[in-house]
Amino acid sequence: MAVELNQQKLLAALTAERKYDYLPFSLHIFNNVTSTNLVAWDLINQGAGVGTVVIATEQTAGRGQWGRQWVSQTGGLYLSVAITPNLAANLSYQLTLASAWGIADQLRECGIDIGIKWPNDLVLDGRKLGGILTETKVNQGMITQAVIGVGINWTNPVPETGINLQSWQANQAHQPISCLEMLICQVLLGIESGITCLCQEGVSILLSRYIELLVNMGDRVYVNNLAGTIIGVTPQGDLRVTFETESINDIRTQEISLEPGKISLGYRKS
Repeated sequence: MAVELNQQKLLAALTAERKYDYLPFSLHIFNNVTSTNLVAWDLINQGAGVGTVVIATEQTAGRGQWGRQWVSQTGGLYLSVAITPNLAANLSYQLTLASAWGIADQLRECGIDIGIKWPNDLVLDGRKLGGILTETKVNQGMITQAVIGVGINWTNPVPETGINLQSWQANQAHQPISCLEMLICQVLLGIESGITCLCQEGVSILLSRYIELLVNMGDRVYVNNLAGTIIGVTPQGDLRVTFETESINDIRTQEISLEPGKISLGYRKS
């Protein structure tokens, strides 16, 4: 059965808790869509502007990174936000870093110990809580329009490597998120906070905050059968990995950067 969202309740929560005024949120709420990103692009093509928000509780053709299917059953949170960033095309991944950090930080302020798994996943207790998909349109080397799509598991079924927030809260003494409207509010405030940080404080500050919440720091990974250690993320969103090579009386450290999609960090099944 479809979950009915209360727009007045959501608007009241946004008004009460808002710290910034970067995005003029204009809400478009649906029970069922193919993809909130697709609907957002359709609205943009019809003249909708920055701050357009598309929200649904089910997607029939949800998408993740690299065109993968995002299973989007009823009970989850699926939303997309339109923005007009002033960024070069090759820096588009900064929008994903900003959104991931902003959402994670906002939920942590609510008492939920969210981490970030590179490049674009939100994790809770080592399992996937949600993900982010950023799409852009480019003109003359600059991003003219962007849509940031977010999926969060609320009450929907999840795979073994996933977790939904309602089940997690059921085992906590305090349940910080009381309803789907409140979760949507926190996610929108988090996106706004992250984009504001990127635009006003710069990528260096944003990146330091993102890395503080990165669960992969220090992990061992294998690249071309060589063992390396994750040490951070570049401003372009690439993973920084160091390798130590030994020769007679000499140990050298080499660093490489891996683009998203070049390596999969994966999840362990529970």
